[in-house]
Amino acid sequence: MKYTNFFLIISLIFAAKAVVAQDSTTNETYSFTTKTELDYTPVKDQNKSGTCWSFAAVSFLESELMRLGKGSNDLSEMFFVHHAYVSKAERYVRFHGSSNFGPGGQAHDVIDIMRKHGIAYQSQYPGLYEDEIKHDHGELDAVLGGFLKSVISNKGGKLSPVWPVAYKSILNSYLGVIPGNADIADINRAPIPSNTMGLNPDDYIEITSYTHHPFYSSFVLEIPDNWSSSSYYNVPIDNMVSIIKNSLQNGYTVCWDGDVSDRGFSHKNGLAIIPDMQPISSAGTEMSKWEQMSDKERAEFIYNFKEIRAEKVITQEMRQEAFNNFQSTDDHLMHLVGLVKDQNGKEYFITKNSWSDKSNDNGGLLNMSESFVRLNTIAIMIHKDAVPKDIRIKLNL
Repeated sequence: MKYTNFFLIISLIFAAKAVVAQDSTTNETYSFTTKTELDYTPVKDQNKSGTCWSFAAVSFLESELMRLGKGSNDLSEMFFVHHAYVSKAERYVRFHGSSNFGPGGQAHDVIDIMRKHGIAYQSQYPGLYEDEIKHDHGELDAVLGGFLKSVISNKGGKLSPVWPVAYKSILNSYLGVIPGNADIADINRAPIPSNTMGLNPDDYIEITSYTHHPFYSSFVLEIPDNWSSSSYYNVPIDNMVSIIKNSLQNGYTVCWDGDVSDRGFSHKNGLAIIPDMQPISSAGTEMSKWEQMSDKERAEFIYNFKEIRAEKVITQEMRQEAFNNFQSTDDHLMHLVGLVKDQNGKEYFITKNSWSDKSNDNGGLLNMSESFVRLNTIAIMIHKDAVPKDIRIKLNL
């Protein structure tokens, strides 16, 4: 009987420890298995430029061309950046400086420019001045912003008709003369109409998920980089996640716009998660240890990005609150190219970043958990055929 009690006690101790591990964390390191990985072009480097929107959307279009059987193409990001800067400046001046002006933008900017101006190859328009090998737009952004502020100050009593010419000369000096300009005689440098590549700008739509507008309708998303006041379709977050998964499972990649300032985002470690900050159950000494930790020690324990952590269940309300209080903001665009699962069966999205292929041990890629995506996705851009049929009907697509 004594031996029976002894083994019973030992069993209970191990059971308690198992509960702690299940409720909170394990000593298991993340191990991923690929579920689906679509075609994508090599990771590029936006370097010191605020042009992630162009890098992400161009990467998306390059994958679209691969999906359409057009092979691997290296398109020019700076072709779209140059054209966007011209349009932003015109709007900024017409609104007397009250319109947003800066390097940021949205995925639809690339589509809008493609519709109007076509596309260009990287070899046609690298967007680098002589001897420059990486993009560095700090000086360019300051010069453009300062120039436009001087224009709208209107010190001469009226605007001169030549300010657009002077403005474009700045862009030409830093980024190069845009292909198709009358100054370029070489027809081989002319932009390519998108329809000759099989890309139809009308095929691409943007989707978001917020409760301050009705679901299954469209509205102008209130973020600063939506400078053109474009509309987005609005769906519940469960629908948005199902759209992303349906896209990837059916051969369509996704252009992702969201917040990467969350502490759970670690490009260095190739992981983005939303850990539960109450990881240790009330079992015995483990809870006592957790209570004795400082906030810094708790954060370091949670955010080591090595051992698997339990994650928060993200609701529509949590997502809305994060948007309302500026916790989740539009600060980065990337490209979703596949799905992986960890050893516990949880799914993560393979994400192609634009911080160079040397920026982490994953060649510039990272895995974003579903919890992270649910909380921090501002919007996505997809091919409209990638939307599940039942949701397309509700959106009248």
